[in-house]
Amino acid sequence: MIRLFQSCEPSPTEVSDPPDGWTVPDATVWIDLVEPSRTEELAIERILGRPVPTPDEMAEIEASSRLYRQDQATYLTTDLLYNTDALLPLVGPVTFILSEGPLVTVRYFEPRAFKILGERFDRDPELCSGAVMVLMHLFEAIIDRTADVIERLSREVDDVSNDIFVDPGKTNYARAIKRLGVAQHASSRISDSLTGIERALTFIQLDSRFDLHPEAGEHHRSLSRDIQSLQGHIGGLVQTISFQLSAALGLINIEQSAIIKIFSVAAVAFMPPTLIASIYGMNFHHMPELSQIWGYPAALLAMVVSALFPLWYFKKRRWL
Repeated sequence: MIRLFQSCEPSPTEVSDPPDGWTVPDATVWIDLVEPSRTEELAIERILGRPVPTPDEMAEIEASSRLYRQDQATYLTTDLLYNTDALLPLVGPVTFILSEGPLVTVRYFEPRAFKILGERFDRDPELCSGAVMVLMHLFEAIIDRTADVIERLSREVDDVSNDIFVDPGKTNYARAIKRLGVAQHASSRISDSLTGIERALTFIQLDSRFDLHPEAGEHHRSLSRDIQSLQGHIGGLVQTISFQLSAALGLINIEQSAIIKIFSVAAVAFMPPTLIASIYGMNFHHMPELSQIWGYPAALLAMVVSALFPLWYFKKRRWL
């Protein structure tokens, strides 16, 4: 599908499988290709006079394949978050093409930031004034949405922290470790996405069209500061997750040690009575105690005393 945003127009125009000879309106400032078919790709390539990257090309991880200039156009490919309402957001590549004409974006999923920006254009069509400014507003929406994801992830980590440290006796450590593992994975994806966005913002400054919009320069500096702030935040969050994971494993070891300690004490306490019972269970003929009336009570008393003495000793030494 092709979505066309025109200057100072509140709503986009959607086109699917355009016919031969189709052209975009002159006032178009943003062409958004959403899971484009081959027919749609060819139509945009014919209009722009330059290629549109394929999904395989967008998936390349080399920096030279993601950030480059070709035919007086700047190509930016970076991984963005989507499905951000889930505990573990997904990431996928999005390509931005900045040239003399409208801004072109190519994507095969629906990042929330694109929808948010479309709603902003509905409320304030003046924001959609040119390709460069649309690109800046788009990066702003992406960064804002990433910040929301980080805030939600921070709350999740705080909840796990409360479970581990506030009331550890009732904590399901297996579930807590799983939640921390998911949070660690999510933070890694967020960090990678922020790094890609930062590289794209740095590379876009090489485009001469960027210098023709002074207001875009200040916008760019503000976005760069926001990214640095978010990177610091996600770095601190990663350290917190690592600490909580180590703490959870440490508390599990403490609980296991306490259980083993109980069994060890029980084994030591029952060892003397077992020894006494073993002695008097031997089938020797000459064991005078066996023929005495007091022999059985004396053996029981000896076993009880021998069991209580280790417990008293351990208690005195504060081992219990």
